[in-house]
Amino acid sequence: MAAARSRRVSARTEYWPSFVDVLTNLLLVFVFLLSIFALVQFLLTREVSSRDEVLLRLNAQIAELTELLALERAGQSETTDNLANLAASLSAAESERDRLRGLLDSQSDAALNAGDRVAQLTEDLKAESQVSQRALAQVELLNQQISALRRQIAALEVALDASEDRDKESQTKIADLGRRLNVALAQRVQELSRYRSDFFGRLREILGDRPDIRIVGDRFVFQSEVFFQTGSEEIGAEGVAELDKLAAAIVELSQEIPEDIPWVLRIDGHTDKRPITSTTGRFQSNWDLSSGRAISVVRHLIDQGIPPERLVAAGFGEFQPIEEGDTEEAYAKNRRIELKLTER
Repeated sequence: MAAARSRRVSARTEYWPSFVDVLTNLLLVFVFLLSIFALVQFLLTREVSSRDEVLLRLNAQIAELTELLALERAGQSETTDNLANLAASLSAAESERDRLRGLLDSQSDAALNAGDRVAQLTEDLKAESQVSQRALAQVELLNQQISALRRQIAALEVALDASEDRDKESQTKIADLGRRLNVALAQRVQELSRYRSDFFGRLREILGDRPDIRIVGDRFVFQSEVFFQTGSEEIGAEGVAELDKLAAAIVELSQEIPEDIPWVLRIDGHTDKRPITSTTGRFQSNWDLSSGRAISVVRHLIDQGIPPERLVAAGFGEFQPIEEGDTEEAYAKNRRIELKLTER
């Protein structure tokens, strides 16, 4: 007995530092991956926000340029109307001048007055010609401004197309990142499923073909009577022997599972639906009894060298039965301890 105890202490001493290193490396890798993911999300969010701001500014500039173009077109139309009026006035002045010249030939007395009138009309004509030249200069200036506006609109369209291309590229990168993440997760699930199958196979070989120990889905199920007396959470001698075999299988398997797989062994305690009848008052309900039994199993496995961070204890009371009914057989099947190899 002393030799066995010495071997267990030695095993714990040898395995504990390596498990601490494994956990530390795992946490560092996990934190690094989370940091990378957060950084990528932040950059993508800032890129999308920057694109939206550029689009808003471009839309505002386009609206402003459109309004200015409308005003310039209205001014050009007004100038064109003025030119038409000036041309009509010029035509009328020329007609009046011709009429006065005819009167000058026929009436010498009215020649002086007609000459003065012609001079006045000539001055008016010169003034109107200057106005026409200024109007033409304004029209030329407006045409230049319209050309500049068109160049600005073309540049804005080019910038908008470039922004849309960047947006499409960002969406493609996001989709590719999600696809690679899903593939990585699927690979981790497949690897854990393979190790779970190996684990159950080794347990079956170690524990033998016993009717009170069986595999149900992805769980290894022990009847409570293998470990505990009725209404107790203390592990009996037979249960200690079985748990020692189980601990040896877990230690062997943990050496084969890659360090980057965050696996845990979940210990679930279950009871039948009959209420607690103990007179000691230690357990107030089946919740307490199932949780106490799961914790007892976890503590024994820790004593056998299993790292605590790889173990989870859970109590379900009578609320997760695997067989309905009020028979002794149904009660016996529902009183159980389940082991499940899963991820954190």
